[in-house]
Amino acid sequence: MTMPLLSEESRMLQELVAKFVERELMPLEPAILAREAAGGKSSLTEAEEAPLLERCRELGLWGLDVPEEMGGVNLPAVARMLVEEEVSRTIVPFEFPPDSPNLHMLMAVANEHQRERYLIPYAEGRAKSAIAISEPGAGGDPAGMITRARQDGDDWVINGRKIWVSRVPYADFIIVMARTGELKRGQGMTAFIVERGTPGFITEREIPMLAGKRTYEIVFDECRVPASQVLGEVGQGYAPMQLRLNVRRLQMGARCVGMCRRALDMMSSYAKQRVTFGVPLAERQAIQWWIADAAIRIHATRLMVLAAAQKLEQGLDVREEASMIKVFATEMARDVIDHAMQTFGAMGMTKELPLQFMAQQARLMRIYEGPTEVHRMSIARRVLRAAP
Repeated sequence: MTMPLLSEESRMLQELVAKFVERELMPLEPAILAREAAGGKSSLTEAEEAPLLERCRELGLWGLDVPEEMGGVNLPAVARMLVEEEVSRTIVPFEFPPDSPNLHMLMAVANEHQRERYLIPYAEGRAKSAIAISEPGAGGDPAGMITRARQDGDDWVINGRKIWVSRVPYADFIIVMARTGELKRGQGMTAFIVERGTPGFITEREIPMLAGKRTYEIVFDECRVPASQVLGEVGQGYAPMQLRLNVRRLQMGARCVGMCRRALDMMSSYAKQRVTFGVPLAERQAIQWWIADAAIRIHATRLMVLAAAQKLEQGLDVREEASMIKVFATEMARDVIDHAMQTFGAMGMTKELPLQFMAQQARLMRIYEGPTEVHRMSIARRVLRAAP
């Protein structure tokens, strides 16, 4: 299911990743499903992850969109989306290091000191990061942000609270968004790099989420960092944060395509085998229409993702496309996975199949990186502004 206009190199990469997924990741699915069913975390253990990372190094699947001067492959955005699509066909939570969106934010604005201390170790897979944006009560509205940073001599002092932050226990540093002035027209927000263990940086609680995932609420209580920890320019943190969000939203579209491909394959195979009232499910019009609609929407979503990725490569603004993808892809995943579960009947409701796990992942996707409703509002505003 590759695109006809893709380069031969991109097709070969997609095939390599597909084999990695099928040979290395899918065999781990029963363990992930069992842990999630027992109420545990769905993340990989160190013993499970270590050989996967070693295999990635052997195959050259490391630092895929890291610049070549940092030892990476410098993949174009289009090829990166194909990787995301393939790896999302499995429920095993694995990312080819490093996590791409934070990488792009650092590459956009990190100074020389920050490149050496944070970006290069991160790009080489020797460091892990997180980002803290959302706050209790603020939701998807950045204007509601109340975490503040005030300048005190050569330092900045951060006070506030963040929530829904992923990977906190494993992160060597966290990018924290805080107010440093009036939030107006993309101004007044600043990004800070806060290292783990900095006094005043407190992990308040772990929050169990759907699909065995965990997020964290963190507190900054007179958390003092030197001015060298300002990422980018003071008051100019919104634009690099938006770049990071746009990359993540395109990734989400590719991931939804991957999940729905898996659900469609499962639904189609089962429909051909399962006989009810003397007729295979594949001959039922309702099932046929679910399969047709899934194939149509998967194709449309892939085209949207690859077109936006091409614009991103050209340095063009993809905010509108990213919002459209966020809405269209996540709602596609909701419907396609639900129809696959319905096709399997009672078996589709069990914790033994990956479908219910993917359904939980799809539900989460409709909230993080901006709720669907907020993106619809944003799209509508742009369309209305352009109307005569």
